[in-house]
Amino acid sequence: MSETRFAFSIAATDGAARTGAIRMKRGEIRTPAFMPVGTAATVKAMKPADVRAAGADIILGNTYHLMLRPGAERIAKLGGLHEFMGWDRPILTDSGGYQVMSLSDLTKVSEEGVAFASHLDGSRHMLSPERSMEIQTLLGADIVMAFDQLVKTTDTPEAQAEAMERSMRWAKRSRDAFDDLGNEGALFGIQQGGLDEALRKRSADALRDIGFDGYAVGGLAVGEGQEAMFGCLDFAPGQFPEDKPRYLMGVGKPDDLVGAVARGIDMFDCVLPTRSGRTGQAFTADGPINIRNARFAEDTGPLDPDCDCPVCRQWSRAYIHHLVRSGEILGAMLMTEHNIFFYQSLMAKMRAAITEGRFSAFASDFVDRCTQEN
Repeated sequence: MSETRFAFSIAATDGAARTGAIRMKRGEIRTPAFMPVGTAATVKAMKPADVRAAGADIILGNTYHLMLRPGAERIAKLGGLHEFMGWDRPILTDSGGYQVMSLSDLTKVSEEGVAFASHLDGSRHMLSPERSMEIQTLLGADIVMAFDQLVKTTDTPEAQAEAMERSMRWAKRSRDAFDDLGNEGALFGIQQGGLDEALRKRSADALRDIGFDGYAVGGLAVGEGQEAMFGCLDFAPGQFPEDKPRYLMGVGKPDDLVGAVARGIDMFDCVLPTRSGRTGQAFTADGPINIRNARFAEDTGPLDPDCDCPVCRQWSRAYIHHLVRSGEILGAMLMTEHNIFFYQSLMAKMRAAITEGRFSAFASDFVDRCTQEN
């Protein structure tokens, strides 16, 4: 494996879309990249080798959930997150900021950080920029995310501005704590500011002044809708340095990914392909299908006729329909494997389209086809 701590290069552009690579000690991450989510040290219903075989170069782990169970110190004692879960390639860990919003009924935000009650047992904890950096370092993450405060895009402008300013103060504390810990990985800053271009610019300028290895667009995909999200992405990625990777957190549907790449995003994560796999939704070139539907009970075709994943090569819609309707574990496994493969295949197709200068045509054709009714 490479001994490079962190290096990002752009191989080709097509409009605002970019393709390239991030090089780290544990391997290369081809961009645009989609990171399967491994919240609790596992990509649900998938073995690590199968995640890699589907085409994933990097996965995401969750600071909040791993600090509660089994605990960052325990994972460090057991050799770190890579050894613990059997994944030898890069891992990005989120900072816990998303849970500050999603579990807001259990949290209290102050300048120090976020005091919260565990959703597991009610135990009390404090998550601060310094503690988040410590946890992510103990986990052994290759890419560490700065600690931020996420609020909804529907919150008041005053709340958006307050959360953004606090997030920038926390970003500086994250940078200092990361450096003090001697962390040899990479650190990404997270932009906030809702849908407001001026707030986003202030946030991006503050992050650039602090200095990070990469920059994330945070605070989107929280209910604002695709049109509003794309409106924000029309300006937000361009507020970051061109020579650093740009990461859109928590996104999203296949057409979200294509639209975001068209606007200059390089990295994504989302639970959608795994969660959908467990609930009976398969992504296909002709749009998503609900395999529970009775019309698939005797369908001998593959989940997606255009897909070459191991699931589509071997099993029929009828069989997977039976598994899912019967509540068989294998049903969730096969659906998830297909969805992860579909997402990774989409990223590979986008990389090729950008390299060959045909991304606009690819994006238009893909979105027209995948958003049709099924």
